[in-house]
Amino acid sequence: MIIVIDYAAGNTANVLRALAKLGVEADLSGDKEKILAADGLILPGVGAYPAAMAELEKRGLVNTIKSAVAQGTPLLGICLGMQLLTETGLEHEETVGLGFIPGVCRTIPMKAGYPVPHIGWSELKIKQESPLTVGLENQSVYFVHSYFTDVSADYIDVTANYSMEVPAMIHKDRVYGVQFHPEKSGKVGLGILQKFVAFCGET
Repeated sequence: MIIVIDYAAGNTANVLRALAKLGVEADLSGDKEKILAADGLILPGVGAYPAAMAELEKRGLVNTIKSAVAQGTPLLGICLGMQLLTETGLEHEETVGLGFIPGVCRTIPMKAGYPVPHIGWSELKIKQESPLTVGLENQSVYFVHSYFTDVSADYIDVTANYSMEVPAMIHKDRVYGVQFHPEKSGKVGLGILQKFVAFCGET
């Protein structure tokens, strides 16, 4: 069972719809026991870093998610969910994140011809392979974001060019993040979700 974590800050309906289209057994839940028993976890996110972390704390889910990851459960963060994987967020105020991947979430730098937020389809460039990157070279996916994860190149699997080289996919151990929205990225996005589900089955 894949659990999409419910904390009132995610694009959950579209994620669940995409998983259903793939025939994947999934449930939306903030129940701690279900999260700890899951084969894999998806942390979606739309909104602001501080508010999202505050909601996870309020629901007692921060320690639950950390416990699940510590026991080896794969985790996929989507958009804001990927940003929350870092140690610190600088959106509005400095906020402590989940800390799974060393780094800081920062504002995309302003540059003429590149409005922020970054909205639309961008081509992917693979930097290093992971179980989720197969077949992604030069494919395009859909982004909507104003912040990026400033992490070491060791953790960056895929980038996209905008006003900067945007980290599009990152990972450390069994924790993965995608800055774009796979649930809005057609067959390419569905393929990434399918590869994550397959990875959960293998682990």
